[in-house]
Amino acid sequence: MNIILFEEHEIGSPLKRDDRRAVHVLEVLRRRPGDATDIGIVNGPRGKAVLKSIGKDEVVFEFALAESPAPLLPIDLIVGLSRPQTCRRILQEATSLGVRRIVFVLTERGEPSYATSRLWTTGEWERLVRAGVEQAFSTRFPVVEFGVALTTAIASMCDTDRRVCLDNYEATGALLETLGEPKSVVLAIGSERGWTGGERRLFRESGFILADLGPRPQRTETATIAAVSIVSAVLRKPT
Repeated sequence: MNIILFEEHEIGSPLKRDDRRAVHVLEVLRRRPGDATDIGIVNGPRGKAVLKSIGKDEVVFEFALAESPAPLLPIDLIVGLSRPQTCRRILQEATSLGVRRIVFVLTERGEPSYATSRLWTTGEWERLVRAGVEQAFSTRFPVVEFGVALTTAIASMCDTDRRVCLDNYEATGALLETLGEPKSVVLAIGSERGWTGGERRLFRESGFILADLGPRPQRTETATIAAVSIVSAVLRKPT
């Protein structure tokens, strides 16, 4: 936890002593009255919180907000809904890398029951996203959707100027070679079983280029992290 996040309405109010954030400040960071800690408002500015007092049931901070973190990268992900453990890794790591949107889609080869796993029904996915934001010392949260039809997801990606679908079978080149100098990118990554012929056809008809990460097939989570890292580097290149 590189930054402690608060909702806007929590600023100026005491924090319960057993809140995980208070526990982290007191027991992990070992802060004492007068010490400062990095904090931020969800989707808002960052700053410092000075620990004023420690009570039996609550702790009190004094907040000083100073700056807004950098905006999220103009990278949108379409990811084939996968096993919960795979989605957990993608949620936290892709968030940490700074993507602005993650859409987990139902695919022809995917398992529909994944959309009703505890990951999605208990709010666990939100905690993972928060952990990714905290890791990145940011306050910016991506938009996350799950159980979406592939056609719906593709139709909603209308504000990106480069569309790339990762595919090990019909790729026409490497991801890096297909990017050019984009201002925004949507990346589509299949689930463990990959895309079907019909899905590839849909991507092509929707303006996607089929590309790969090289000759060695990767797990969905590995491919996602690698692809986002490549696109991020390209987007950050000086023009």
